[in-house]
Amino acid sequence: MSTPFATIPDDGTPLRVVVVGAGGMGRAWLRTVEESRLVELAGIVDLDLDAARAGAASIGRPDLPVGTGTAQLASDVGAQAVINVTVPVAHHPVTTEALAAGLPVLGEKPVASTVAQGLSLAAASELTGQLFMVSQSRRYNRHLFEAKRLASGSLGAVGIVSAEFFKAPQFGGFRDAMDHPLLLDMAIHQFDMARFLLDADPVSVFCEEYNPSWSWYRGDAGATAIFEMTGGERFVFTGSWCSPGRETSWNAAWRISGEHGTVLWDGDNEPIVDIAPGTGASVASAPAAEDPGQEIAGSLRDFVAALRSGSTPMGQVHQNIMSLAMVEAAILSASTGTRVSVDALLEESYAEAVLAERDPAVLEVLKSWTSVRGALAGESVAL
Repeated sequence: MSTPFATIPDDGTPLRVVVVGAGGMGRAWLRTVEESRLVELAGIVDLDLDAARAGAASIGRPDLPVGTGTAQLASDVGAQAVINVTVPVAHHPVTTEALAAGLPVLGEKPVASTVAQGLSLAAASELTGQLFMVSQSRRYNRHLFEAKRLASGSLGAVGIVSAEFFKAPQFGGFRDAMDHPLLLDMAIHQFDMARFLLDADPVSVFCEEYNPSWSWYRGDAGATAIFEMTGGERFVFTGSWCSPGRETSWNAAWRISGEHGTVLWDGDNEPIVDIAPGTGASVASAPAAEDPGQEIAGSLRDFVAALRSGSTPMGQVHQNIMSLAMVEAAILSASTGTRVSVDALLEESYAEAVLAERDPAVLEVLKSWTSVRGALAGESVAL
């Protein structure tokens, strides 16, 4: 069961959107929106109007309307939806404002700064009847879809999925000073991809963080996490952001191990499948996997299609919260040296969300949930 939301009939014209946030990622979104025939960029919102104007100029539209308030500019220009590309700390207030104004939202990951704030946004989406979708852009990859097709059609029962991520980016700036740079800023992509590959959610995790002696990061730039998933599978993530030489893809290098064989994907090229002899299994003969589009262009296409048809997109807020829960649970495990139950973390986050909620109507929705995991699965929708 999925949470229903208001649709926007397709009248043959592009969906009018405003982009909120004109920083580096905001510029990438501005280019993507400008190149899409599905949407029309109607304005840019940023607290720094000079940044908004510079963003408009960067795509050759210096006269594009700009403003500092999301709901106000959207109203002024007749926008039908919002793309939230602000920094994580602003995700909750910006998305809350847009939803309350009757505007569906496509937001950059993570859903919010914390799982508790994510739960608040899920409740706000239910209350307003507006779609809130999180752009987990690395799901939108044809090779990832093909790896899933091969695994589900050839391997039988899957027991272990592993992802190895080794890069050495010299970012400078805020990442170098973060407490958990790898887990907070990057691993959510691989955690979310694992959920997609397995069609499963996390049950528990044991994680260890570390920082090699040569690391240029203040916080731990390496981590290994072992997740138990709802189907009994294990997902093992090992990564480092200070490992030069023979670096992996930004998508990581993947192994999907099942009872009949293995699927390997290097993150950049076509995945391969190896079936063990004597199993009686064969390579899946079904048509090749669909092309979901590429990264943020794919998530934009999915968002528009959902608004036009009412279909549930990947990254719909209730579903996506579990990816951030994996990050929070891994960090808590690394901090305490213990295995962390995801249900326990969800319940603690729910209690925090109820205490922090200042909108009485959103609070009423939160209190109507009979269980957090059930609400996120769409089993308890406020009326």
